[in-house]
Amino acid sequence: MVPLTPALLLFAASLALALALAREPLKDDSRPAKTNVLGKHQKKRPGRKPLSVDTAGATEWTSWFNVDHPGGEGDYESLEAVRFYYRERVCTRPVSIQARTTEWELPEDVGEIVHYSPEKGFWCINREQPGGRTCSNYHVRFLCPMEHDDWSHWSAWSACSRTACAGSGLQTRQRSCLNSQPLSLLQLPKCAGKATQRRGCSGGPCADAGWSEWGAWSPCSKSCGSGGKRVRHRSCKKSKRSRCVGRPSDVQKCARTPCSACQMSCTEGKVSKNCGNCMCQDHTLVGTVLSTEGAALANARVSLKAKPQAVLARTNRRGGFSIRGVCAGSGANVSVQLETFAPGEAPIVSNSSRTSSVQVTLQRLEKPYVVKHPESKVRVAGQRVTLCCEASGTPQPTKYYWYHNGTLLDRKLHKYNSSLVLQDLGLRQAGFYHCKASTDVGSIKSSPAFLTVTAQGQPSCKAEPEEYLIKLPSECFQEAGRSPYYNVGRCPDIRCAGSLKDELQCRDGAGRCCRVRRMEVREIQCAGSILPIKVVAECGCERCARPKILVHGRVTAADDGEPLRFSQIFLGKEKIGFTSYKGTFTIDVPPDTRRLVVRFVDRLQKFVDTVKVLPFDPRGGATYQDIKVMRKKEPVDLDPTQANIILLGELEGQEPVGEMVIPAGSFLRPDGEVYNGTVKASVTFLDPRDITTVAAASSDLNFINAEGDLVPLRTYGMFSADFRESESNQVLRTGRVEVRVDAEQIHMPEHLQKMKLWSLNPETGLWEEEGAFRRAKERRGKREERSFLIGNVEIRERRLFNLDVPESRRCFVKVRAYGNEKFIPSEQLEGVVVTLINLEPEPGYSSNPRAWGRFDSVLTGPNGACLPAFCDGQRADAYTAYVTATMGGEELEAVPSSPKLNPNAVGVSQPYLNKLGYRRTDHDDPSLKKTAFKINLAKPNPNNIDEVNGPIYAYRSLRECEEAPVDANHFRFYRVEVDKYEYNVVPFKESDLASWTGDYLSWWPNPQEFRACYIKVKISGPQEYMVRSRSVGGSHPRTRGRLYGLRDTRSVRDLEIYNSSAACVEFKCSGMLFDQSLIDRTLVSIVPQGSCRRTAINSLLREYLGRHPPVVENNDTTVFNMLAPVDPLGHNYGIYTVTDQNPRLAKEIAIGRCFDGTSDGFSREMKSDMGTAMTFYCQEKPVTHQSFFQRLLSSPTDTLTEIRREMRGNEQLRAPSQVVAYPAGLRTRVSTQTRRTPSSRRRMGLIRAQQ
Repeated sequence: MVPLTPALLLFAASLALALALAREPLKDDSRPAKTNVLGKHQKKRPGRKPLSVDTAGATEWTSWFNVDHPGGEGDYESLEAVRFYYRERVCTRPVSIQARTTEWELPEDVGEIVHYSPEKGFWCINREQPGGRTCSNYHVRFLCPMEHDDWSHWSAWSACSRTACAGSGLQTRQRSCLNSQPLSLLQLPKCAGKATQRRGCSGGPCADAGWSEWGAWSPCSKSCGSGGKRVRHRSCKKSKRSRCVGRPSDVQKCARTPCSACQMSCTEGKVSKNCGNCMCQDHTLVGTVLSTEGAALANARVSLKAKPQAVLARTNRRGGFSIRGVCAGSGANVSVQLETFAPGEAPIVSNSSRTSSVQVTLQRLEKPYVVKHPESKVRVAGQRVTLCCEASGTPQPTKYYWYHNGTLLDRKLHKYNSSLVLQDLGLRQAGFYHCKASTDVGSIKSSPAFLTVTAQGQPSCKAEPEEYLIKLPSECFQEAGRSPYYNVGRCPDIRCAGSLKDELQCRDGAGRCCRVRRMEVREIQCAGSILPIKVVAECGCERCARPKILVHGRVTAADDGEPLRFSQIFLGKEKIGFTSYKGTFTIDVPPDTRRLVVRFVDRLQKFVDTVKVLPFDPRGGATYQDIKVMRKKEPVDLDPTQANIILLGELEGQEPVGEMVIPAGSFLRPDGEVYNGTVKASVTFLDPRDITTVAAASSDLNFINAEGDLVPLRTYGMFSADFRESESNQVLRTGRVEVRVDAEQIHMPEHLQKMKLWSLNPETGLWEEEGAFRRAKERRGKREERSFLIGNVEIRERRLFNLDVPESRRCFVKVRAYGNEKFIPSEQLEGVVVTLINLEPEPGYSSNPRAWGRFDSVLTGPNGACLPAFCDGQRADAYTAYVTATMGGEELEAVPSSPKLNPNAVGVSQPYLNKLGYRRTDHDDPSLKKTAFKINLAKPNPNNIDEVNGPIYAYRSLRECEEAPVDANHFRFYRVEVDKYEYNVVPFKESDLASWTGDYLSWWPNPQEFRACYIKVKISGPQEYMVRSRSVGGSHPRTRGRLYGLRDTRSVRDLEIYNSSAACVEFKCSGMLFDQSLIDRTLVSIVPQGSCRRTAINSLLREYLGRHPPVVENNDTTVFNMLAPVDPLGHNYGIYTVTDQNPRLAKEIAIGRCFDGTSDGFSREMKSDMGTAMTFYCQEKPVTHQSFFQRLLSSPTDTLTEIRREMRGNEQLRAPSQVVAYPAGLRTRVSTQTRRTPSSRRRMGLIRAQQ
């Protein structure tokens, strides 16, 4: 036994005392009541002694109560009333009471007369208050005894530790635990509560407050004349008992004395008549006012900085001004002000004894825009965290406000600015945080960041992996239950708590995430072979991988598909590159980007400059975007000396939406000079009445309101204005021009009052208000009278304008994308671009849209996508919408609506589905595409149970939409694809890059770059055949002979060639493995099913393999073997290689090229005679197919086993897994890497396999 040394005994006593202090109750600030004149005394129960603070033993304070508000006779917080409202929260016999005002002040500090006792409660009477004051609003709490049996009585309170007047000190008292045994080492007392109690105390009352004597009068504010004042002051001797009554200062008018003369003196020149400044009669100040782009600014107000209200001059059209009599030697600065520009100033520069000059540059006012959003973080309770926010604008924002779960945080308490530091975090501080930056121009809110606070000792990442099921190859199954699914486990994609060095940083370092820490190898029995598989054995916090975020795409003309060649690409003000000859581009998304605003500028001026807000996957990888741009309208010649009218919107058979009226003399050169030569004018109007123009619209039709929220707009048309000199092609600007909108084109009456004119900020992608419209009537012809909405705008730096209405009727639409038409939840597709186009229907003809109003695009995630839309709760067809989905440039199909509407397939239950009017685009015309559907945007009725489960969600229910379970109503898209199966020895979910594991047998060896390789196999035969590729380690010593994975692909029939099909089969590319040390040339085997023999090999491929030994023998004509080439060969070899940051996108592009048989094309129709690597000839097997009953009679055991296996496989897809005990843990269904075809095609495959 270890001896109890004095040091150990001292440590045990210290620990016991620390634990007791940790449970110490709040100090007792109560005082005896001054009177007990109100209320009736409670009857004492016989045999029950009254309790006091000294005899109650262990006590604790209740929460604060406020059941009455001051009014009438005063404030009453009686114990009886508190018990009535909070019966279970107050004990039967309180021993003490404490009262404070709602401003947290004691009654003594506010100088009010109050009464309180633990038996009656608290009361304050207005008529008893001095000076006619009324009672404050008080809340109270009571001190209640705890249940006890074994504590002694408290000792007397000790003397106060402070004796100074009103000094704050402490008093202590003790008690002992009766009948307890002596403490052993580190043993705690058995009595509940504490053995020591403290309370605050005071060193005694202080004298009442009082004023000092008045000080002397200050000098008069004016030396002469009227209006002068003088001031004297006095000070208050502070006291906690009372306050000084009166003012600390006294102001008095000075006696009026006549002024003999102006007191101002000038070192140069003479004093002006109004004695305001120095004047030099022979001196002239000349200046110019320009914008940051160098354009002259007219009508700007010019003044001296010392007196900005005294306007001395206004600038002319060329931005110039001239002021006579201003002395150059005065050292003054010139101040300039102009609407929509920030004030500017500049010093005067002397040119000679009689002239001086100044040039002032003004910056356009810009609303604040967030450039750094707060970052979501994970912390352990007790740690600190720093959240940062930064906004830019003109002027630069300096006021920041922070919100927690939508509630404004107290600036005085948290002492924040653009950064928020939270100390000693608790679990309650978890949640959403966002900042708001404000200037005199406007406000902006940041994106929310989520703070996760975990309890101490609670792991952020559980070691036991979650369930993740993959489908085994068709010839493989588990011994237990013969299930075709196997649980390989996975680690959840969550962040771990930050380290101590990250606590005060805006951005956590590389950070740690929940990742695979250890894997184990399993073996699966297959028909005639053993299949290796690696499973996750342990998860842990490891360094987070930061994959690149890329956006690929192609820019083409909206009218004829002409590529936008070599156009400049801008992110904000920065030029980042050019499009290619074919219009393609790649953008590396900067870190911390929340809104990707890209501007495409055509240097040849054939197309309108286009601004796009592109969606991207913040988790990493690449996204593909197909960008459309408007071709500029052919320019027309204008005579600037006359008024000109340009029509806006000239659709055949339709009236124009409006017109632009340009007064005579309105065209100006950049220096402000009036231009009178011929003007080449090109005004391109994007007419929303033409549904095909929606893809070419700029930005995402949003603006920032006064509260800093992003608010949608509904457009009635956009126009781009381009005016140039006829000879020099120099850009011209205009003065004030009129924009007139035909009121008859506005079919929603409420929009007539809301219509405004907007201009696009090309750097933020947000629309900013230029001005409102006024309504006016005008006679056109002898009898026709038209009503117009008239607005004004100056065309200067910004050239893209919008006729828009803010719309408040908003909703969200839930959409999911699936790998096939079986709509299995675990096979949802991520990274699909879903676009919703809002439509305004023709009155009375909801199926015939008159115009589109706005559009939005969102990427699908693990739980689908929620698209913003306009909706209406009164009329179901007030707004309608088209919805489309694309992935890697491929359009996904929508669920059919004819010949019979199937609610189970659409994903929306009845009767809500009928109200939404779901129709696929080919509903009435089968020749149309099947890749879009149209719905009525009927706002859900919260009182109708059929409409509260999606797919339309109210605007305030975004989180409910994002977190909706998969069985809630939603609209669906699916991918039409041939039979395909993929198996990796090291499992990897391609839609979740965080699931990548560094292993020598990983199919994708580099998580930052994914290289997809395909080989094109032509098959001559009467049907479609399954083709398998088997990828094995070929040359690397760590992987030689070990399996990487399998790929099964069904060939696709060539519609142009009889009895010909081809398969694009994936294989593992040769190259470096994950350690980046040695190259492995993958040994690839291509094996078609059935009775097939190889008849030809691509000559270039055979020659290449011969020149890059070793060469694999190919004596068996039923299979083709090769050591895969390291070089990225092209279509001439029948090999298709694409590298991308997103594995699915790389595969989509490679498959599209393989189908087309070219190295840069894309097709979804198989061309079997182009770009093939080899050819197999497959014969049709003899027809030996038996009916079900025949097979049941001939081989009942095999037939029943086959049926059970098929049924069990289907059950596995729809029910929680119960087939594998490893690893036990969260039983969550996760997507596999299997893709299937429609059921009809799968049945055909089964029949062929039996033949």
